[in-house]
Amino acid sequence: MKVFGIDPGSERTGYGCVETDGRRHRLVACGAIVTSPRLGFPAQLLRIHQGLAALLAEYRPDVVALESVFYAANVRSALKLGHARGVAMLAAVEGGYAVAEYTPAEIKQAVVGYGRAEKRQVGDMVRLILGLTEVPTPHDAADALAVAICHVHSQGPPAVADELRQVRGKPRSWRELKGL
Repeated sequence: MKVFGIDPGSERTGYGCVETDGRRHRLVACGAIVTSPRLGFPAQLLRIHQGLAALLAEYRPDVVALESVFYAANVRSALKLGHARGVAMLAAVEGGYAVAEYTPAEIKQAVVGYGRAEKRQVGDMVRLILGLTEVPTPHDAADALAVAICHVHSQGPPAVADELRQVRGKPRSWRELKGL
């Protein structure tokens, strides 16, 4: 399975693509789409949308995982982040990809094991999980990879999922078997 993670932002939107068999994860690509405030906000959003659409077309993931909006003390920043999330989601939906959303606490819990982990801890765990020599930079790319890893981990162990698929519809107890 190939998962494309997005850490939205109006000035820097991180992306990361991870391929996994459910047990081992491999880095496919990561980076950030950087915009300039001098462009004006509508042009920044257009650049984010076009950049993500091109990356999704290039890497063709099975699913896109997106960090959801969190509480922000600055209302203006929260609104800009919401707009960036919107164009990121639009790029995924236009490309025909399924979209999964995760809160920052869910991402940290899935990657680090602690929902209030610091950015440094998240970056270090991303490096370890993917077997990299260094933490991916910029930090937005590491965060986007964490979103992708969170999606993989939220799917459950593949062996358990395969077993459950095989068992569904079959007798689960002696009584059910006797009734057949």
